[in-house]
Amino acid sequence: MKEEFLNLELIKNETAHRFEMKVGEYMGFIEYKQSGDKMTLVHTEVQPELEGKGAATAVIEKTLDYIEKNNLKLIPLCPFVVAYIKRHPEWERLVAKG
Repeated sequence: MKEEFLNLELIKNETAHRFEMKVGEYMGFIEYKQSGDKMTLVHTEVQPELEGKGAATAVIEKTLDYIEKNNLKLIPLCPFVVAYIKRHPEWERLVAKG
């Protein structure tokens, strides 16, 4: 994760069912569904002003940290999250079996 994103807070917006990270006046988020101890990541998006700057990667990494710290299992449906995990196989430890 780029250093500029390290100290930005990830917020779990339970009403909107998404993890959000504000970068200045712009937003990046991952939509999720949670069922018991399983967290399904459905869609990742950043505003156009953040595209190509590493913000989506930062949101993914912070979300994966949240999942791990809360002893949840990951179901990655978002293509961007799937691609991230393929590039960083150490995160496969969170993926739900089956």
